[in-house]
Amino acid sequence: MAGRKGRSKAEGLEKVAWGVNDRLGSTEFLHRNIGKAFPKHWSFLLGEIALYSFIVLLITGVYLTLFFKPSGAHIVYDGSYTSLNGVQMSEAYASTLHISFDVRGGLLMRQIHHWAAIVFLAAISVHLMRIFFTGAFRKPREINWLIGVTLFVLALAEGFAGYSLPDDLLSGTGLRIMQGIVLSIPVVGTYLSLWVFGGEFPASESFIPRLFTVHILLIPGLLLALITAHLMILWHQTHTIWPGKGRRERLVSGEPTFPHFAAQSAAYFLFTFGVLAGMGAFLQVNPVWLYGPYEPDQVSIGSQPDWYVGFLEGSLRIMPALETTLLGHSVPWNVLLPAVVLPGVFFTLIAMYPFAERWATGDERLHHLLDRPRNAATRTAIGMAAVAWYGNLWAAGGNDIISFVFGIPLYWTTLFFRVGFFAAPIMAFVITRRICLSLQRRDLRERREGVESGLISLSPEGGYSERHEQASEEQEALLRTRQPGELVAPYPNHLIPLPTPDRARTQVRTRANRFYMNYQIESYGGGQGDLEHDSQEDGG
Repeated sequence: MAGRKGRSKAEGLEKVAWGVNDRLGSTEFLHRNIGKAFPKHWSFLLGEIALYSFIVLLITGVYLTLFFKPSGAHIVYDGSYTSLNGVQMSEAYASTLHISFDVRGGLLMRQIHHWAAIVFLAAISVHLMRIFFTGAFRKPREINWLIGVTLFVLALAEGFAGYSLPDDLLSGTGLRIMQGIVLSIPVVGTYLSLWVFGGEFPASESFIPRLFTVHILLIPGLLLALITAHLMILWHQTHTIWPGKGRRERLVSGEPTFPHFAAQSAAYFLFTFGVLAGMGAFLQVNPVWLYGPYEPDQVSIGSQPDWYVGFLEGSLRIMPALETTLLGHSVPWNVLLPAVVLPGVFFTLIAMYPFAERWATGDERLHHLLDRPRNAATRTAIGMAAVAWYGNLWAAGGNDIISFVFGIPLYWTTLFFRVGFFAAPIMAFVITRRICLSLQRRDLRERREGVESGLISLSPEGGYSERHEQASEEQEALLRTRQPGELVAPYPNHLIPLPTPDRARTQVRTRANRFYMNYQIESYGGGQGDLEHDSQEDGG
């Protein structure tokens, strides 16, 4: 009897499955995609860390939303944290204390949520750097690069919004800085500030609810939509792969989606969740009860923002005082330039870089094979210059802490970072490119002479020499490179060298081309030659 019931249930499920398949074509989709190849190299997991951190953010955020009160209405606190009993504060801050001390698992969830946000932004940053330094942004992945940069900017805004919601003294100070940045925008700054804050700052009664809506609805919705688009494009275009034996453009090798990649991804998600839970349990972050509620006339000593907005803090600190009056409007350049113009230009340049490099090199080829960073010396040097520039601003955001800990006058640290704003990227560019060229020469020497074996031979004359052995097939695939001479632009040869706009444009583009191509090599197996073949995937 039980057996017949079991068979009938199985037959019913089978009918449902085939009914869904008849309408959606699910089996065809699974058959086409279940063997899709995914690379095994560890560097491809950086993007997965960002994805899994975002999932943890959504899970913990839903839990916190159940208990947080996004209200700026003031009450007198009378809760479990007796040190603040009798203190007037907003309901938002009081509910944060309630979550931390009275809700079961509330403090753990708060800290997991905060650490997940920090790791999410860190993973996006490192993932973007991996894509940049390996040239994974090249055709046909420019759209995904733009999506990635947009995700990073939105994640910055989302992190700052969440950081500001508890209405404690530290987050209120950050909001006050943000209001000053908004006010620095000429002509419309005052109106924007009134619109954003719902009145004169702090105006928390109307501002906290709208900030809460932005934090839990608007930006997460945009992030979710862009992440979905990012993954769909990635799935359609396939992954990139590192150079290696038998690898070439349009031939992606790796492990199939099911069961290998699916099992690894599930385990990696649990591992990421476990690490974040461990950090939330054992590493304290954002103890708002120590800061107290926000009061406009108070600022805590040595206050520091979360790391991802530290570069803005640093740019504000090292900018000299400069203000002018233009057409009856005061323009505070010491705020407008470092906090509005500079980040706008910075993120715009990052977003547009793939198109600038393609314009300079004239490279219209499809690329699924990655560059070794040493083989693209100029691009790697530009990336390290940006990292050094960003790092200098980030460190400048803590110049007061550096001054206090090391006993250095604050003016000296400020001057040091002002010089570093210009000197650090130049030094990083020069040093990085020289290192890349040295590594290229070492690879060429190993290809010609063989690799070092560690075996020392004694000659009849009494001399010592090290034996060199032929490189393995895998090493040989990395060492065999070529310079794409078809991309090198010739210098223009005009009969009459008049300074026409077209001639000037051609000269600029030619010099930009040589700026890249004189130091650029690529692995064999890629390039125009493979465009004739159909795209293939190897799940082995």
